[in-house]
Amino acid sequence: MTIPFRDAAELEAGGNAAFLRITGGDRRRAAALLQVNGRGEPIEFTFNHLDLPSGPLWRPHDLAHWVARELTASLLQAAQRSPLVLLCLAREVPPGLFRDDLLVQLPVCRVATRDEMAGLDRGEVAEERRVTDETVHLFWRPAPAPPESPPRRLLESLVTRGLVLEPFERVLAGIHEALADQGS
Repeated sequence: MTIPFRDAAELEAGGNAAFLRITGGDRRRAAALLQVNGRGEPIEFTFNHLDLPSGPLWRPHDLAHWVARELTASLLQAAQRSPLVLLCLAREVPPGLFRDDLLVQLPVCRVATRDEMAGLDRGEVAEERRVTDETVHLFWRPAPAPPESPPRRLLESLVTRGLVLEPFERVLAGIHEALADQGS
């Protein structure tokens, strides 16, 4: 006979948070989406990469924006689960990506450390939070998740555990492993 139960982290947070990273080299860019539960345990990892078009036809800023849009859209389409909140690094994701190019139906939060210069984009709402020994800036679109909402409870669970910045490092490690597996 089975005993009915529920995972405490699932009840506490109510879903998954997705962490987006976009990286690159000279001719190839890669991106990944790591979804974690309220404990920071990995739930899903989605990865993609593309080779940059060559030639003088692309302005560098346009190319960077195109890469971010194409890779992010491919990851969102490939993901099997729907997260409650999407977190990305402000230094990697153009401010207008989730304003002009990709409209998602969940709160998006660009994250920057205190030392990073990240401008507030039109339509974003800034929030400063203390996470372990570091202060981070959260740039919400369209607005900060309300205090009692599932996305906010999930974020608070991650903040309490010091997991607002750390999952981004795991995403990067996952990208490196995926590229190594492909022989790139």
